[in-house]
Amino acid sequence: MSLEPTPCADLHCHSTVSDGVLSPDALARRAAERGVTIWSLTDHDELGGQSLARQTALEVGIRYLTGVEISVTWARQTVHIVGLGFDADNAVLAGGLRATRAGRAARAQRMGDKLAALGMPGAFEGALPFVGNPELISRTHFARYLVQAGYCPDIQTVFDRYLGDDGPAYDPMQWATLESAIHWIHGAGGLAVIAHPGRYRYTVLERMAFLDTFKELGGDAIEVVTGSHFPAQYSEFAQIARNYGFMASCGSDFHSPTESRHDLGSLPPLPADLKRVWEALL
Repeated sequence: MSLEPTPCADLHCHSTVSDGVLSPDALARRAAERGVTIWSLTDHDELGGQSLARQTALEVGIRYLTGVEISVTWARQTVHIVGLGFDADNAVLAGGLRATRAGRAARAQRMGDKLAALGMPGAFEGALPFVGNPELISRTHFARYLVQAGYCPDIQTVFDRYLGDDGPAYDPMQWATLESAIHWIHGAGGLAVIAHPGRYRYTVLERMAFLDTFKELGGDAIEVVTGSHFPAQYSEFAQIARNYGFMASCGSDFHSPTESRHDLGSLPPLPADLKRVWEALL
């Protein structure tokens, strides 16, 4: 008896529509070349790349799930909730994302002013050539400019020194609420996933409260194997998925061939006992 090959899923990556460096169609082709068989483009707070991503995925023979990564403020920190498998034409979801994007340009100007005060003038103007979508100028675009201009050796150093959540040039935003993000995703027929939970700087009690709240609000899944986690964290979040009854997701969080820790399709498989989120959507 022949067995079907194990799917290679990558359900978290970014294109030029938000803060990636490849177009949605180039990402789809790269995913196929890297052996991905189930793929999702999850740009930040934006659905503009979904049609091209789906079309190209079908052309290169991989299955596609609609995706988005929604910026959320919870307990004074920014967290990200990935939506998967929703109706990309849903008006309520689109409106919520549009409202979430509002204010990014003014925030970017403020971060540019802070960087200038730290001895790095012209950062706002310098970041603009890296921006594919004017509504989504982000810290990553500033970081690329600061590396190009020689202020820092790499993007991680920019975040460590200046633009991390506690950095001197960071400017906080009030994003969507956790309840709203889950409501928009579910209302559009999708599933809500906590993105890279190991990145958030919560205390043990705060993290438990966040997971409890996500569960109470109907959250569906958690990223276990992700390019933003270290290998030692895979088992930690696999156990959290078991304890809470969450489905498991995985994704490279790919942004660029030269910047990202992992390429598309390069992660190890999820633990065999966890329910894969794509199984509930395909």
